[in-house]
Amino acid sequence: MTDAPRQPVTAPVTQDVMTLPRKQAEGARPNLIGMTREAMRDALISMGTPERQAKMRVNQVWQWLYHWGVRDFAQMTNLAKEFRAKLAETFVIELPEVVTRQVSEDGTRKYLVRINGGHEVEVVYIPEEGRGTLCVSSQVGCTLTCSFCHTGTQKLVRNLTSAEIVGQVMLARDDLGEWPEKGAPNDPTGRLLSNIVLMGMGEPLYNFENVRDAMKIVMDGEGIALGRRRITLSTSGVVPEIARTAREIGCLLAVSFHATTDEVRDALVPINKRWNIATLLDALRDYPKVSNSERITFEYVMLDGVNDSDEDARRLVGLLEGIPAKVNLIPFNEWPGAPYRRSSNNRIRAFATILMQAGYASPIRTPRGEDIMAACGQLKSATERERKSRARIEAEAGL
Repeated sequence: MTDAPRQPVTAPVTQDVMTLPRKQAEGARPNLIGMTREAMRDALISMGTPERQAKMRVNQVWQWLYHWGVRDFAQMTNLAKEFRAKLAETFVIELPEVVTRQVSEDGTRKYLVRINGGHEVEVVYIPEEGRGTLCVSSQVGCTLTCSFCHTGTQKLVRNLTSAEIVGQVMLARDDLGEWPEKGAPNDPTGRLLSNIVLMGMGEPLYNFENVRDAMKIVMDGEGIALGRRRITLSTSGVVPEIARTAREIGCLLAVSFHATTDEVRDALVPINKRWNIATLLDALRDYPKVSNSERITFEYVMLDGVNDSDEDARRLVGLLEGIPAKVNLIPFNEWPGAPYRRSSNNRIRAFATILMQAGYASPIRTPRGEDIMAACGQLKSATERERKSRARIEAEAGL
């Protein structure tokens, strides 16, 4: 006798959340990190830089910040001392603060990062043969309430600024010792940090402008210089922003899909109640053409008895028809109190075989960093977990 299919846990539909930008403290100096070239030009002109010199000055400051990783105006030696002094009086160069750094047995690194206001997010670096991927967060918490995702159980606090997003990349490069030395070529192919995935805390397309500006900085050839095909943005399906992403960022796209019927996806990914599978797929069909991307990645977490049947696999093949796609099969990363179980290895392989026989690449992701809760869907502030545990202990003890 076989077990009946497990019913997905019901989660509320994503609400409209207006996250106001964090206001800069009165009298605080602006942070040069996170400014686009256009914004930096305007800021330098406001400081008193002649307009005819502004473009050149932006180029110089930009390279110091993003190519060499310099954080001290005094070290920007191709600028006049008076100009450096004026920069130091007017601006700051600030990154988020690394609170803790954990290293997994498999080499995965997880950073707990504190941003303005004392909020915390997590950033994960995943080393692999021939590449190194940084998983970046775009929001404090998340508003999507996906029932299988531990990160989604943390309520949304606010959007990250472009400085806080690009700052995660810069902090990881600090830790990896990857800023070039004078005279060394800028060679992305030999980098430890070669790829970025916007798959950390939050829904990137609910913070579009800050994510776009941060990725423009990361892709700029005079700085960090990661090409757009080395950046993958993952969305749960914010349909109105998908075409805009193709036009204004042009990076690779991944979609948290996870189900082949609206009934199941409504429960797993509640945003589906607003933009269902058919609407989402219609929005995706033009993305590779507009962004000049080769294909879209469909992320599919494997949940025992929920979405992992042969029938689901065949239905997925039918849904993807006409879309250049690959499917990443993700063994469910279990977390304390999780309402689901990971599909068996045999079931995952059988699912993958059906996809491959239909012509779709369907790699099975190897879970990474599980021992430090750094795997996909597990990101949630360790300090928050600790606070909740402490509060529960105190409550039970009557303290």
